[in-house]
Amino acid sequence: MRPYDIIFNKREGKEHTKKEIDYLIEGYTKEDIPDYQLSAWAMAVFFQGMTSLETAHLTTAMAKSGDMIDLSDIKGFKVDKHSTGGVGDTTTLVLAPLVAAAGLPVAKMSGRGLGHTGGTIDKLESIPGFNVNLSREEFIKTVNDKGIAVVGQTGNLTPADKKLYSLRDVTATVDSIPLIASSIMSKKIAGGADGIVLDVKTGNGAFMKNYDQAKNLAQSMVEIGKEVGRITSAVITDMNQPLGYAVGNSLEVKEAIETLKGKGPSDLRELCLTLGSNMLLNASKVENFDEGYKVLEDLLDSGKALNKFKDFILGQGGNAEVVNNYDLLPTAKEIVEVKSSEAGYIKEINALDVGITAMEVGAGRETKEDKIDHAVGVVLNKKYGEYVKKDERLAYLHLNNLKQKDEAVNKILDSFEISQNKPKKRELIYNIIR
Repeated sequence: MRPYDIIFNKREGKEHTKKEIDYLIEGYTKEDIPDYQLSAWAMAVFFQGMTSLETAHLTTAMAKSGDMIDLSDIKGFKVDKHSTGGVGDTTTLVLAPLVAAAGLPVAKMSGRGLGHTGGTIDKLESIPGFNVNLSREEFIKTVNDKGIAVVGQTGNLTPADKKLYSLRDVTATVDSIPLIASSIMSKKIAGGADGIVLDVKTGNGAFMKNYDQAKNLAQSMVEIGKEVGRITSAVITDMNQPLGYAVGNSLEVKEAIETLKGKGPSDLRELCLTLGSNMLLNASKVENFDEGYKVLEDLLDSGKALNKFKDFILGQGGNAEVVNNYDLLPTAKEIVEVKSSEAGYIKEINALDVGITAMEVGAGRETKEDKIDHAVGVVLNKKYGEYVKKDERLAYLHLNNLKQKDEAVNKILDSFEISQNKPKKRELIYNIIR
């Protein structure tokens, strides 16, 4: 078998066998196949695409290129959730304790933030003492004892995907549906969960800018799940404005706690209930979506989900008193108001610009080596469709470096588009694919 023949066959639109894909990924991971040949293959895939079976074979090959996490020692049906990335995407902090309170074990590996998208691990590290670096034995024990644990990804999880993604990033082959789908799903499959729910975001703050792209990606990932024997569903959601109000690590922790107390933003609550209902349905805990939604509403409103969040923090060495005392979380030195220069309705909020502004003031990383400032970020005061008066607050900037003030204020102002006409209502949930 030769890489040349595999590249040629894909260039001609032929379907790969499992053996060909395994050979290609194993050879590339071991550096027996050079970058230039994988670049040519990725470009051929970009133009010719892959069948659902090919994509499933690619996903499995990448998952098996490194550590495969065995969760069989955890009792029950293990569930996981993945978001394709957005701004103010705080769902895991609410969703994980919520479904754990419903009796589903949550054994989740998450990543750190890069660019305008925040990382769950960075948010959790805002909590004093919270340890995201558990050993496998500690991870398993914590899930069995507390019903929930969230840790950082291991260094050897899907090394083939890391290598291939770096190559795609410099060869203009990132936005290929089969390659995106296999990249995401390989990590989920290597993570060992029995059921997977995907939050596929679309809009100006998402990787998938339009609905059709997002739907194609969602369908591809659900098909991969089916091919490899993982119960998978995808929820296509709006990211044309930040989710909730807070963008920044400790700020999002506060917002998550408020949501668990029943006082959080309505969009964050709705999304967590929707994703969670699908997780219960995947695990056959409920007979239908509406039943799952009601079960989770009751857990939120009764305070049981909040108690599970406290257990979650304690289980990983954190100070659970943050639930009652937000002063224990990192706090910025300065809070700067961003005021509207005109009156009208909020017609658009450019989520990407808000996310980039939060990153630039220190809430995110432009490169992997950058350090996070857990205290800083942006908190919106107005959302899409709301009316704002002239000189009324649009947002607050939480800053530790006042030299960034003027530029950050102007960027947040520019991210808002104000109209004299009230815009039509925009849906948060576009579609659910099972």
